[in-house]
Amino acid sequence: MGVDRPIQYVNVWAISREPAFRPERFLEEDFDMKGRDFRLLPFGVGRRVFPGAQLGINFVAFMLGHLLHHCHWALPIGMTAEEIDVRENPGQVTYMRTPLQSVPTPRLPADLYKRVAVDI
Repeated sequence: MGVDRPIQYVNVWAISREPAFRPERFLEEDFDMKGRDFRLLPFGVGRRVFPGAQLGINFVAFMLGHLLHHCHWALPIGMTAEEIDVRENPGQVTYMRTPLQSVPTPRLPADLYKRVAVDI
């Protein structure tokens, strides 16, 4: 009555430990953020997908949009763009060797950011 399907295993250990990180593989094409793409295995796949992955992606986009909209960003006084060190530390997690320093200043006057109670 049923259909026999062969069991397939995914070697998650090998995928998570690629010797080189190639971010360009995410630039060219669209991929599914709902757990059907094997390039996002840390979040799980299929029915075992992490339910908070989409919430996290939305939250990061929301917060980044707010920071970019509400602030002017500048380098510290006396620093030029040529002095920024963009080298990375090698390892499983890539981060900058020297932390980026920037100075945010409010884009609008402070009184426009006050919260006002509204009765509905």
